[in-house]
Amino acid sequence: MKQNLIAHWSFDEGKGNRIREHCTGREDNIHYIFNEAKYKPSSDPLWVKGLKGNALLFDGYSTWISAPADTRAFKSITIECWIAPRSYEHGDGGRLSAIVNQHDRETKSGFVLGLFRHSSWSFQIGTGDMWYEVWSVSDPIPRDTWSHVTAVFNGADGKLALYLNGKQVALQNIPKNMEIKLPPVELLIGKNNKPSILHGVFTTNMFNGIIDELQLYDAPLSVEEIEASFGQLPNDQPDTVQRRSRYDGDRHRPQFHFIPPEHWMNEPHGPMYFNGQYHIFYQHNPQGPYWNQIHWGHSVSPDMLRWRDVPFALSPEKGNIDPDGCWSGGTAVDDDGVPVIFYAAGDKRKDPDQSIAMARSTFGKDGDNDLVEWIKHPEYVAVLPEGVGLPGNFRDPFVWKEEGTWYMIVTSGIPGKGGTALLYTSENMIDWVYRNPLYVGDSEKYPKTGDAWELPLLFPFYKTDEGEQKHIFIVNPWFLHASPHYCKYIFYWLGTWDRDRLIFTPDDEEPQVFDVGEHWIGPSGFVDPSGRIILFSVIFAMSPRISNDLGWFGNAGLPVEISMRPDGRPGVKPIVELETLRGAKLIELSDFSLDMANERLSEIEGDMLEIKLELEPGEAERCGIKVRMSPDEMEETLLFYDKESTSFMADRNKSSVEPDVEKGIEGGQVDLADGNLKLHIYLDKSMIESYINGTKSLTTRIFPFRHDAQGLKLLGDASTVVKSLEIWDMNSAYDN
Repeated sequence: MKQNLIAHWSFDEGKGNRIREHCTGREDNIHYIFNEAKYKPSSDPLWVKGLKGNALLFDGYSTWISAPADTRAFKSITIECWIAPRSYEHGDGGRLSAIVNQHDRETKSGFVLGLFRHSSWSFQIGTGDMWYEVWSVSDPIPRDTWSHVTAVFNGADGKLALYLNGKQVALQNIPKNMEIKLPPVELLIGKNNKPSILHGVFTTNMFNGIIDELQLYDAPLSVEEIEASFGQLPNDQPDTVQRRSRYDGDRHRPQFHFIPPEHWMNEPHGPMYFNGQYHIFYQHNPQGPYWNQIHWGHSVSPDMLRWRDVPFALSPEKGNIDPDGCWSGGTAVDDDGVPVIFYAAGDKRKDPDQSIAMARSTFGKDGDNDLVEWIKHPEYVAVLPEGVGLPGNFRDPFVWKEEGTWYMIVTSGIPGKGGTALLYTSENMIDWVYRNPLYVGDSEKYPKTGDAWELPLLFPFYKTDEGEQKHIFIVNPWFLHASPHYCKYIFYWLGTWDRDRLIFTPDDEEPQVFDVGEHWIGPSGFVDPSGRIILFSVIFAMSPRISNDLGWFGNAGLPVEISMRPDGRPGVKPIVELETLRGAKLIELSDFSLDMANERLSEIEGDMLEIKLELEPGEAERCGIKVRMSPDEMEETLLFYDKESTSFMADRNKSSVEPDVEKGIEGGQVDLADGNLKLHIYLDKSMIESYINGTKSLTTRIFPFRHDAQGLKLLGDASTVVKSLEIWDMNSAYDN
């Protein structure tokens, strides 16, 4: 049948952004976001080891191959190739994630072979008058495994067939003697000819994974020929792992913050310490740097800094639990010592579309210390009670145990009142009984707290002098309608958790913040083995255009410790483990005038720094430091204390000369107590975190355009004294 071979891409190049089609000798273009990168050195598409030589790893949102349109009419066609998908799309627009296609579904013309939701796959053709489809649902294509796929259209016999690893898995009879009419569009590999577009930027319906040895025939291959072409499954596993190295040289990508190996993340969640390792999970879209088809990403670490990527803990699956997403939640360890995940399961066929699901680790059965395998409970463990809460807002379970009883709070809202956390109890972690709202907010009096809440946390925080235990209750606000306060704050209250009445009563109903900026959101936390309360967060401040050009979106804030300070004020500070990432000390000085200190500081520059600074303001109205400053000060970010407003501020108005980068001034009130400004600052590429006098923080993100925007300069006046200044280079937490 080789005489009927009309196209063949072997993918053996192994480098470059051109690929040979062997039947014509033509060189086709491989499109890839980093062929002409904007924020890093340009780099080739992702080549990996294939079946014989090399293969191409399609990244799921920016990699595809274009070839000239074929204008012939096909009375028959066979498509065969080897693939190893990394994930499955949501199926936006009801369209396939194309392996190969030249089609226009609206004009009922052409052909498309591709994957769909939850590993189903399909071959579809158009005759110009009719559109025909054959589907394989019961024989799905597995993830991260080599599969040989074949699609056959036999026009004379009127058959569409699919073969997986040499065996027929689907057959659809259609009228005989039909022909495929091809539309005047390019043949595309890895990208749908008619994709859905998200946010005006992101192309969906794209293949994510490896393709190798793609061949097209203008005849129907026989069963024997298909079996012979398949041969047998290879022994080697495909190299489908996500690659941090593809971002080498990215001048905005943080290097010592937690960040997924590729693409999108929103909030981290379910942090835990188990059997000698820290675990962090996070909301992740493996297809691209945009929100969709959310998985639970998973990484492990010895110290909460040096993270090692492991396979997804949870993925959306066909069925009645979580077909539309595995959303945020928490973790616990059951009475048998086995880790358990509780999460918000998405099913948009239902109303409400969020329920609480559970999965158990296989640890103890297979000795899996990385907790790679999780088995989902076959039913929801909690649903939104009828007449309770805000429909469409029932998510982010947080679970703990006290005195033999398991407790779970799930965030929602009370219509006309404000956010809430609904409280459940259980004796076995499976059968949960709804009790009542733990606490209800007041959105009219405190509009920033929102109509509903997300990501609740409740921890013992301190004991009063009289021995009364006080708790801290933490939430993220959510809004029913557009709000200037959306995605800006984490709020907390200190108060009393009454286990008998099952309610939390704040000492002061006014919500408080640890971070006075507008970018520290998405709280998750746990109590570590030493008794510290550790909080994680997520930082966005990235437009669709920027995240598309970068190829990633979002990262966690630095892990911080919160506690009640000896002076009776709640405090926040970066974990001490960060000191292990220090490189060379660049400067150390004390009791310098501002001018003398700036003269010394003019020799220091960097975009990965730790800065410890104490200033005696004197008569200065403002004091602080400029960071990421270009030599001519055309780009700079100001971090300063304003005496009149008693506020610490970040001024990003000159942070970048790029016009579409988020800018502005943010900040809030900070009590300096003894009058000196004590700053502990971390610069990590686009990230800036400032910790102020141990009681507040300000977290923000910038995107300097100029490569030389790496200078520092202290702010104040002639009366300002630099009591102390220390600066270190910071090392990356990743080995790639």
